[in-house]
Amino acid sequence: MSELEVQPVQSRRQKKRFLDFPWRLYRDDPLWVPPLRGEEADLVGFCLHPFYQAAESQAFLALRGGEVCGRIAAIDNPVHNEAHGEKRGFFGFFECRDDRQVAAALLRAARDWLAARGLRQLRGPTNPSINYTIGTLVEGFDRAPVFLMPYNPAYYGPLLEACGLRKTQDLYAYHGDVEMLPTIRVKTDPLAEQINRRYGIRYRTLDRSRFVEDVEQFLSIFNRSLVGHWGFVPPSPAEVKYLARGLSWLLVPELAVGAEIDGELVGVAFVLPDYNPRIKKIRGRLFPFGFIRLLAGRRRIKSYRLVAANVLPAYQLHGVGLGLMGALLSEGLGRNPREVEFSWVAESNALSRGALEKGGARRYKTYRVYDQEL
Repeated sequence: MSELEVQPVQSRRQKKRFLDFPWRLYRDDPLWVPPLRGEEADLVGFCLHPFYQAAESQAFLALRGGEVCGRIAAIDNPVHNEAHGEKRGFFGFFECRDDRQVAAALLRAARDWLAARGLRQLRGPTNPSINYTIGTLVEGFDRAPVFLMPYNPAYYGPLLEACGLRKTQDLYAYHGDVEMLPTIRVKTDPLAEQINRRYGIRYRTLDRSRFVEDVEQFLSIFNRSLVGHWGFVPPSPAEVKYLARGLSWLLVPELAVGAEIDGELVGVAFVLPDYNPRIKKIRGRLFPFGFIRLLAGRRRIKSYRLVAANVLPAYQLHGVGLGLMGALLSEGLGRNPREVEFSWVAESNALSRGALEKGGARRYKTYRVYDQEL
């Protein structure tokens, strides 16, 4: 067997090989959906991205006989450590053949780079942080991932655990069919009407006349509502602007609903169409014509992902979330949805998990986040 070599990614050619590797690894997997190639280059740190105004990363390639057999990125996120009082480093963008020696060598390279920076714990995968894609799929390999959710071979979990990593948190995805809605609405609509009257809640969709600014405001509520949530670190103002610009062409205005009390936005819920089947057809390339193929005729998309349903802490006990979901259903049913995924929901978030399970949603995918002492 050829000698294994792990290289830090520095040259333009190495960056290209890093980005190309998943296309080779998954070429025979019918469920894999390629990432949007340009966006992944940004998120790894090969191009300008506001996350890296505070953070740093180093990518590594594993080669055997000159052929790439694995990749990883080590990520130093000082904002997380300041928020949580930790000395934790992260790894992400992990892809690897079913080879324990390769996985161990990649993780060792990431650990050494992080340890040299004074970091004492390892967590991952985060690509590159909790605000983007996160986790290793460990249950639910029978269906393709939905938009902005990760996917990997079934051997990844055992491979990481064989290298000494241990579960720190599971993240769940729930599946719901449109047939559930009549039964749910019989129970929830009367309660939502009572809540709306009691607190004078006004619901509105995204304002098309000031779309990007409104998306930023919605994201601000999303971030402020997650204070105290497992692992959460609010993105910087520059990241919020970056995310808002990206979401502005992906969001459907009537599928993003805000709740206002006395003119103040206190809660938001938004759903994204599942663009993944289209991303697969364009092979992750938006240019020159992929962008048009991705967005044309979005009403024909019948599968959706509920990304967020969040309420500011001061209003979380007022039932605003129930009203938001009712308003979102009223807006969204006009698009004749077939199914929706609710993701992701942290294992430690008992309130959200309980609400989904009582409503009839079925947990059908599990994503695992791992920790390790350096």
